[in-house]
Amino acid sequence: MTQQPARICILGGGFGGLYTALRLSQLPWTQQEKPEIVLVDRSDRFLFSPLLYELMTGELQTWEIAPPFEELLAGTGVRFHQGTVTGVDLPAKQVQLQDGYALSFDRLVLSLGGETPLDLVAGTAEHALPFRSIKDAYRLEERLRVLEESSAEKMRVAIVGGGYAGVELACKLADRLGDRGRIRLVEQADQILRISSDFNRAAATKALEARGVWVDLDTGVEAITADTLSLKYKGDVDTIPVDLVLWTVGTRVAEVINALPLKKNTRGQIVVTPTLQAIDYPEVFSLGDLVDCKDADGQQVPGTAQAAFQQAEYVGWNLWASLTDRPLLPFRYQHLGEMMALGVDNATLTGFGLKLDGTFAYVARRLAYLYRMPTLEHQVRVGLNWIAQPLRDAIGAIDR
Repeated sequence: MTQQPARICILGGGFGGLYTALRLSQLPWTQQEKPEIVLVDRSDRFLFSPLLYELMTGELQTWEIAPPFEELLAGTGVRFHQGTVTGVDLPAKQVQLQDGYALSFDRLVLSLGGETPLDLVAGTAEHALPFRSIKDAYRLEERLRVLEESSAEKMRVAIVGGGYAGVELACKLADRLGDRGRIRLVEQADQILRISSDFNRAAATKALEARGVWVDLDTGVEAITADTLSLKYKGDVDTIPVDLVLWTVGTRVAEVINALPLKKNTRGQIVVTPTLQAIDYPEVFSLGDLVDCKDADGQQVPGTAQAAFQQAEYVGWNLWASLTDRPLLPFRYQHLGEMMALGVDNATLTGFGLKLDGTFAYVARRLAYLYRMPTLEHQVRVGLNWIAQPLRDAIGAIDR
């Protein structure tokens, strides 16, 4: 009787999940060892999330930052299944999906990522918009279009959260809305970008000031309604009119992960070994912002895209090693610096001894992200489009 190949189920198609799948497809499997690899995600598209902000200003198009999984996985041997995970039975080694479909597995990769909590303040779920997915970007685009077509002299936009997402979004929206925009950034701490470098914080502060973005520090949010935002500062609550509230605060582990009998930290993240395996379940690997991970040197690994990108290399290798009786490799994280968009044609880039801001940093950031895009074919398509865009713009200007 022919033995069934092992099956690797990868839950979540973000940086961790997709790049793990692609890495697995590149490893030297023998015909007897080669497993069935299934990638599951509720969306039909991968999202290159650091470039999501560029959709709001028209600098990039959806196909560039959110190509379909079927396109990216063509010719790799990886099977894609679109579906929402509703449960995982670890002892039975089975994944349940919302459509009633069930998948058995020999190895499991958990990379479902986080969700934006919308229940921290009254009215958030009903009246505020998160900004984490393509669907979020589409909803925001529609709201902005309605505001832009209105007769209102000013469009009042409040962004809650002064971290990377809030700052990048504030700068992009300020550039898009121009003089009609009245942007307010609300941060509970005493400074924006608390975990970033002084250089980035200074560059961001300068960019926000140049765009007329009002920054409220040491300020909490008490409530949100359809057209108001209640802010608390030094014990006093002030309710101001708003047309749109964007919520960028916090991240929460998916509910399906909470139900798993895995060791977790106080934030609900899965505690993993340096080989990125769940405690007591060596057949389960996990990565990205879903995990609490210390690498081989005892270094706490941040829940960032660049960390997930690096972890995927190790998870892919360790899955291969675990199925071919080879030693597993402990993860070693390398901090490669930070990149942040601060409006149209403006960014910061730090790393390898460099500290850049302005147009040159913007171009360098674009090139760095182009290199990190998931497949060579997609890199080439996007790169050629970026090269051709200035020519199309110049021709269009001549025609006008």
